Amino acid sequence: MEYKKYNNIKLGIVIFKSVISFLLIIGFVYFHFSLMLENYIRIFSSNSYVLLIIFILITGFVGIILFSPLNYYKDFYLEHKFNLSNQTFGRWIFENFKGLVVSLVIGIPILLGFYFILNRFGQFWWLPFAFLLFIISVVLARLVPVIILPLFYKITPLEDEELKGRITMLAEGAGIRVENVFKFNMSKNTKKANAAFTGLGKSKRILLGDTLLDNYNKDEIETVIAHELGHYKKKHILKNLIIGTVASFGMLYIISILYSVSLQWFGFKSIQEIAALPLLSVWAMLVGLIETPLSNILSRKFEYEADEYAVSATNKPEAFISTLNRLTDQNLADRNPHPFVEWFFYSHPSIENRINTIRKYIERNSTGNENLGLEET
Repeated sequence: MEYKKYNNIKLGIVIFKSVISFLLIIGFVYFHFSLMLENYIRIFSSNSYVLLIIFILITGFVGIILFSPLNYYKDFYLEHKFNLSNQTFGRWIFENFKGLVVSLVIGIPILLGFYFILNRFGQFWWLPFAFLLFIISVVLARLVPVIILPLFYKITPLEDEELKGRITMLAEGAGIRVENVFKFNMSKNTKKANAAFTGLGKSKRILLGDTLLDNYNKDEIETVIAHELGHYKKKHILKNLIIGTVASFGMLYIISILYSVSLQWFGFKSIQEIAALPLLSVWAMLVGLIETPLSNILSRKFEYEADEYAVSATNKPEAFISTLNRLTDQNLADRNPHPFVEWFFYSHPSIENRINTIRKYIERNSTGNENLGLEET
């Protein structure tokens, strides 16, 4: 089965890349290459903040070079092999370059802020840094739909007035005031389809990929949007913000303890030593092994709740089930991954589990199949 092969290859690459990254960082510090690099940069600058930026740029550049063959295979070759990509090689390079520039523009100030906090607050750096990350996440949530996404996609108001009216009514039913509904040219990169509800406050946007608009009827698109609005109606956005913030504080505290304890293992004396900072990545990766399945459990629960809302809000269960099936085929998603793989890696339930849960929900809440418009099977 093509979808099994595609997903197993991608998962294998992700795991392989994570393991190799972990080992390379350990080796980089253990064999004192990080210290050698720091000492070499100090020849040109004694300013710790300049040194940090150069250190990050050099290590980041080396990482890009080392993993470029693997990234090419996973993100370009594999997508074309399974007929999922519309990108030329030049377009792929250009999009990745834009992503790198945006990451640097956002990431470098965060790193400088982190290093300032590390020097200012010492062992208690994790607390103010967690507050900083919270503020940044809120700001980015407002900026992404109106500033960052337009750098990558052409975003224009939806022209289909009937569909726009349906979506507006759904939004009102979910308690959301939406100024406009937008479409974006997802097809410039991929044959996959998607939609999203994004942003905070006045930057809230409903976004529809042109691959969705061109291949699905209005009832199907309506159920997809209802699912996205279900996340708002069920307060998943607020819950994720609160839980994510609490988890961030807890994880950063644990990482700070492990970082301080491990310094002497590698011959470091201070948490401020730039050569020691890669150890933070090591501990973040290990703590992430515990955090990832836990956050995915919560995410899957929210997805089930949004599915139920989509069915109840539209009263079109068969259209929704049809859409889920078609999206799974179009995006070449794995219909029935191994239970452990789904538990650990999947933020969304598998399509088989989603459809089974939807049908159980319909059976529990319907007084008759005909009232829900559910076809006999």
